[in-house]
Amino acid sequence: MVSTLSDLVHAQGLSTDADVEWLHRLAGDGQLLADLAFADIVIWVPTADDSFIAVAHTRPGGAATLFYRDIVGDRVRPQWRTQVKDAFTQARIVDSASPDWFEETPTRVRAVPIVRERATEGRAAHVVGVLTRHTNLGEARTPSRQQITFNDCADDLFGMVASSDFPDLNAPTAPRRGAPRASDGLIRLDVDGMTTFASPNALSAFNRLGFEDELEGEPLIEVATAILPSKREFDESLPIVMAGRAPWRADIEARGVTVSLRTIPLRDHGTRIGAIVLCRDVSEIRHQEQELITKDATIREIHHRVKNNLQTVASLLRIQARRTHSEEARDALTQAMRRVSAIAVVHDTLSEGLAQNVDFDEVFARVLKLVAEVAAAPNTRARTRSSGRFGTLPSEYATPLALALTELVTNAVEHGLAGTEGDVEIVAERSAERLEVKVRDSGSGLPEGQVGRGLGTQIVRTLIQGELSGTIDWHTLVGSGTEVTIEIPLRYIERDAG
Repeated sequence: MVSTLSDLVHAQGLSTDADVEWLHRLAGDGQLLADLAFADIVIWVPTADDSFIAVAHTRPGGAATLFYRDIVGDRVRPQWRTQVKDAFTQARIVDSASPDWFEETPTRVRAVPIVRERATEGRAAHVVGVLTRHTNLGEARTPSRQQITFNDCADDLFGMVASSDFPDLNAPTAPRRGAPRASDGLIRLDVDGMTTFASPNALSAFNRLGFEDELEGEPLIEVATAILPSKREFDESLPIVMAGRAPWRADIEARGVTVSLRTIPLRDHGTRIGAIVLCRDVSEIRHQEQELITKDATIREIHHRVKNNLQTVASLLRIQARRTHSEEARDALTQAMRRVSAIAVVHDTLSEGLAQNVDFDEVFARVLKLVAEVAAAPNTRARTRSSGRFGTLPSEYATPLALALTELVTNAVEHGLAGTEGDVEIVAERSAERLEVKVRDSGSGLPEGQVGRGLGTQIVRTLIQGELSGTIDWHTLVGSGTEVTIEIPLRYIERDAG
């Protein structure tokens, strides 16, 4: 099993939670740094025995990697150790004095201190690790203007890493699908928001939006103003993004095209010197997202209508039960009404959100209230209570489990406590491997040979064993009462439900 960054850092015992968060943020932009530098990027943290261990590694998208095997978890190699240690202890960028050879390939190594808090009067900079850039010199060729600009941007970001200006904790995390990368399109802005460089992909993206001239030499915010339809609402954060003044993300839409933008302000020891704007045409992605939203809304509406129809059926069954003179027929109709109502509760929950998973604790609380209202027999006073946690379950498992528990609780109230006063307790225990639910009552106990005769028992067996691949066991408690135990393997219901 591959260790996570957090595991590796915490295992060294030298970093705080804030340090780990900072390293996570930086590692999240590892691909950006690798693509801009055309080099492998490795993040190192110190160990207790005065060495360093790799906790993150990112390969470049537009250049050959040096490390064909993942080096996360490896200790720093002897030829890099002094350079990495100097960067860490002296809080300064250290470049290799001469080409370094790695597996017969000439490389150039740069060690950058990862500074979380810059030095102040009377206090040294707080260095939490070291970032190394490993450039493959074996493929050296005359660099293009784009490569030179990308490298300059990388150098600016490395300087910001060493002065605690990058990563920026004010930048939004968890971007929408289609977050732009450097290869998708890059625009370099000066401190006034003027475009000094635009990659061909960036220019193509803006051409598709309707801008027909060259981007270079134009204020990007004026370009956006000319593109956007005058009467159409747009993202309020867009002017800040286009001016390069804040680390933010936004979409710009025109002529049926959507371009995702991400701005990274560039600073030199805290002073803003310009910005990088990454851009990507995400028209197809946003179209797919809109289709999914529409489909989800349709599914919610279907669940809502199914719930309404089920409630109507339950009401009809209730009316029919009241008009029926046969006690046996009345009882059968009442049980059918209760089962339909339990299914309606699940559909009502599903109609309230877009998630594929359901908070079953919420579902069961509503089901238990429904059962308590419907199942109480004459001269029976039942106190129902639940404890433990069901957790989140996939929606397709919510209905069979809710219906099975409805049958079990109803049976405990109507038969276990028939004509008496007592308790019905439902206990849910969830572990990494299974979900166990116990339904116990304080009644007279289970008569020998009765299990499996009733329709409710057959329904429960079918739902638990057939649909949930679980097991169910009935047994009499010592002294009095009945306990039913359900076990469901989590491998059947986990599916990222948590």
